[in-house]
Amino acid sequence: MSYRGLGAVLDARAHVKLETEKWRRVAAFYARFQQDVQLAAPRPVRSASGSAPAWLGSPGTTSGPRLEISRFASAEGVDTPRRVAYGLNGNQEIELWLWPGLDIAPNALPARYPVLSGVTTFEFQYLNADLAWVGAWPMSPLDAAIPRAVRLRIVLASGEEIVRVFALNS
Repeated sequence: MSYRGLGAVLDARAHVKLETEKWRRVAAFYARFQQDVQLAAPRPVRSASGSAPAWLGSPGTTSGPRLEISRFASAEGVDTPRRVAYGLNGNQEIELWLWPGLDIAPNALPARYPVLSGVTTFEFQYLNADLAWVGAWPMSPLDAAIPRAVRLRIVLASGEEIVRVFALNS
């Protein structure tokens, strides 16, 4: 009977350790994402192919990044103003794409880093000036450079759904 009790305690301990690690990774991802969107810069990006808006949100059906933004450097001075993007790759990982600066040189490719694994759904919605949620940004050339807020919805492979709303300095 004591072996069964000890086995149950060890199984529970292993389960708690896995759950703790999963939620630590989720919290770290949301902290990074929050920092990026709160530093969003209303500055379009220049590239060899023309200009891109400061905030570019694509519907979830597209390949590549789902959200691409210009952002200022942090107040701590540990990074530079740059273009960042978030997307979901084929391995169920949210990827962070980092360009070296705000403007993109011809043939410049971003560095890509997986920031959260085990994600089956990765969706954004944007709050426009009329206080309506939209699925892509900008909806028209008249839209502001940055939405009023962004809503991020992820569903983990283990079934949990997490929705967070981030108010922006637009």
